Amino acid sequence: MNLTLHVWRQKNSRSEGRFETYQAKDIIPDMSFLEMLDVVNQELIMKGEEPIAFEHDCREGICGSCGMVINGYPHGGQKGTTACQLHMRHYKDGDTITIEPWRARAFPVLKDLIVDRSAFDRIIQSGGFISATTGVAQDANTVLVPKSNADAAMDAAACIGCGACVAACPNASAMLFTAAKISHLGLLPQGQPERYARVVQMVEQMDKEGFGGCTNIGECSAACPKEISLDVIARMNRDLLVATIKGGK
Repeated sequence: MNLTLHVWRQKNSRSEGRFETYQAKDIIPDMSFLEMLDVVNQELIMKGEEPIAFEHDCREGICGSCGMVINGYPHGGQKGTTACQLHMRHYKDGDTITIEPWRARAFPVLKDLIVDRSAFDRIIQSGGFISATTGVAQDANTVLVPKSNADAAMDAAACIGCGACVAACPNASAMLFTAAKISHLGLLPQGQPERYARVVQMVEQMDKEGFGGCTNIGECSAACPKEISLDVIARMNRDLLVATIKGGK
């Protein structure tokens, strides 16, 4: 396969970016999207040019660091798929592909396709934890958890924090991410002592970071590679309402 790539290039957060055009030649259909970029970067290096900077780690759809917008869709638009698990067989010989970073004020571009997602870290630091006594761990069956709650908590905990929800949302909202982190703790007994303080603190931090508001468009859930449900946002809003009545305690 031979492809034409329009790639966003930006030296750093202070410089202006622009699209540059590259040719991806002799691409094997079974390559992943990132392997295709590796091939293009090898060609650039051989020519003495600056390779395209993009973030990656596990390349197994687990860490979420590979996030980029491909032809207008976060992670490329394949349902339940991260960019590193997107394969070139989904494209045709001669296709033109546009690749750019997440677009959100709270995710400033660091270089090319890499953005600063530390805003997510600060949201988690503000309340995404539980307090537990130290010492010998309790037996697993000491605290009973209804299966429906356990299943819902596991579904919410599947969030990998990639930021696709923010990139897909026309408001650049982080509600799906924040709600997933709040829900997976709030559904379990261990998360109850700080349940309402947690939702207040994390939502406040989310707003401080400059993310937009949620208008229930649903693009966030559709773009999520782990298919996190909008139900977590409804659950978070209910907890936030209760917390407001209780005074955040």
